Amino acid sequence: MSDLSKTAVFIGDTTLRDGEQTAGVVFSAKEKISIARHLDAMGVHELECGIPAMGREERSSIRALVDLGLSARLITWNRALIPDIEASISCGITAVDISLSVSDIMIENKINKSRDWVREQLKRALGFAKEHGLYVCVGGEDASRADSEFLIDLMRIARENGADRFRFCDTLGILDPFTMFEKVGALTAAVPELDIEVHTHNDLGLATANALAGVKGGARYISTTVNGLGERAGNAALEEVVMALKVACGIDVGIDTRRLAAVSRLVGQASNRTVPAWKAVVGEKVFSHESGLHTDGVLKNPSNYEGFPPEEVGLTRHIVAGKHSGTNGIVESYRQIGIPVSREEAQQLISKVRSTAQRLKGPLGPKELMSLHQRMTLSLAAA
Repeated sequence: MSDLSKTAVFIGDTTLRDGEQTAGVVFSAKEKISIARHLDAMGVHELECGIPAMGREERSSIRALVDLGLSARLITWNRALIPDIEASISCGITAVDISLSVSDIMIENKINKSRDWVREQLKRALGFAKEHGLYVCVGGEDASRADSEFLIDLMRIARENGADRFRFCDTLGILDPFTMFEKVGALTAAVPELDIEVHTHNDLGLATANALAGVKGGARYISTTVNGLGERAGNAALEEVVMALKVACGIDVGIDTRRLAAVSRLVGQASNRTVPAWKAVVGEKVFSHESGLHTDGVLKNPSNYEGFPPEEVGLTRHIVAGKHSGTNGIVESYRQIGIPVSREEAQQLISKVRSTAQRLKGPLGPKELMSLHQRMTLSLAAA
């Protein structure tokens, strides 16, 4: 296996296409522009920005994104139909994803066609796109359930007709990382001249793991969405994929990770999908520490209990006073609200902090901490 840290991996974001396909999510034109600008500013390489064949309003919003002159490549999603591709061209787009159903179950039961029809439609649509000078990603819908030899055949046709990459879609989110690694590895070995993108869904909670497995299998492109937004259980989350590549695989894709929390909040608001406080990488409370052992370790050296610093993703660390707090944690909790306490004073406060947390069924805020400190001070003065 090659050294992954030396592998160039490109991040595509499909928040504006697949993310908006989340049931009930609609982005305004203004929100799309804001999201696109944020993603571009942080260095995301490619933005899948919509489906021109949907109609005039969609094409207008795509044209507005084209007119921004972003550094990121803009790509649209299209069926393997010439009118779809013509609609993309009319928006000023220079890159397209041409999608075809590639599993037998979808070929037979969704589009009521044959493998031969898929082959010919690919040649026809891809040929038209390349005649017009477009960058082309061939999207294999439901590739994870497709016959491997048929996929290899399609990839060879795609390569011979000028395709720039092939999108391996785990459309139903049913693969495990080991199988993803094997499937992508086999395709890479069979058609090494054609780059592979992995597009993973989160139905089993494995989208990010499968994206990384795809890279280890030889894929060079990963499709993501902010917060993992997407159909059903969503897609591989941009923030998870970027940080997992960096921390777990040693691959820095050149994205400014300090902006991750901000773009997460932006998309959360625009989608009316509040980001959970415990959301991996960008949740507001994922760098909160309460238990005595952990808090003590973090205060001595954050790397004891943090795989990466909160500042790296645009967050801050919180030391929480609660049921499991220890002496050093209480000292720090008071320091955070501007009240210096000694270790001896903190030890006197521990039982009160814990009992208050039990009563509140949660952590103590500044008000509760100040009240306990005031009572302790009065008690000591009276003595």
